[in-house]
Amino acid sequence: MFSQLSAAAGRAFVRSAAAIAVLGMLSPVAQAVEADAFPDAKRVVAVGGSILEIVYALGEQGRLVARDSTGLYPPEAMSLPDVGYMRALSPEGVLSVNPDAILMLEGSGPPEAVDVIKKAAIPVATVPESFDKAGIVAKIETVGRALGVDAKAAELAAKVDADIAAASAAAAAHETKKRVLFVLSMQGGRLLASGSGTAADGIVALAGAVNAVEGFSGYKQLSDEAVYAAAPDVVLMMDRGGDHGATAAELFAHPALAGTPAGEAKALIRMDGAYLLGFGPRTADAVRDLAASLYGGH
Repeated sequence: MFSQLSAAAGRAFVRSAAAIAVLGMLSPVAQAVEADAFPDAKRVVAVGGSILEIVYALGEQGRLVARDSTGLYPPEAMSLPDVGYMRALSPEGVLSVNPDAILMLEGSGPPEAVDVIKKAAIPVATVPESFDKAGIVAKIETVGRALGVDAKAAELAAKVDADIAAASAAAAAHETKKRVLFVLSMQGGRLLASGSGTAADGIVALAGAVNAVEGFSGYKQLSDEAVYAAAPDVVLMMDRGGDHGATAAELFAHPALAGTPAGEAKALIRMDGAYLLGFGPRTADAVRDLAASLYGGH
């Protein structure tokens, strides 16, 4: 056990030393560098799965030198170095690939790490995030402006905008709107579900359905009473395993969920998380696939 503790302490020391080294490279008066555009950048880090997808959709992937761990598509991007999870970035990890610019999705962090990265004289473009059609268009336009390919971005944004509008209009044609409960995880027998202001809430709306829970934003563990009151027709989950996964049998054995329309029908939809919740160039297809699973057809 002592050796395990020593190894863990050693790793922590290395991380701390690396962070100190990064900080040491900065001038005491270094200022954070925010940038709207870096058209000449050749070594770009994409932080955020949707940002990575947009860069590829624009045909600018040759300028990428790294991605964060949420960047899982397209498959060929997996050969890029992984600088860590977007919400748990380390300055030394991001700067280790010697970038000359960084595209960073809004919400990346922690703030202290982002501040150090911005003060390392590397231009950082923060890409706004909102979970609707307009938000995706804004992402594409922001990335295109940053990379100096505004014309290509305008063309892609127009195509994606029209595609999502068509997919959403087709999904909205159903008179009866399914009530969808998005479950992020089921640990300790408690359902962690999506309220408003989330990617799950946004994709459910685009697919012509309604969020079965209301009254809070973000994610929250639901009481048995709240689960039963939500009366979902369908449960929606990401297709993943590990501690956050749950089998259909485990899910519908939940005493409150079992008595809902979704529980009685054993109605469960699973979709790839990056595809379902990415809000990027593939969202129109995700809307069509979710609507087909909810209402039938395609």
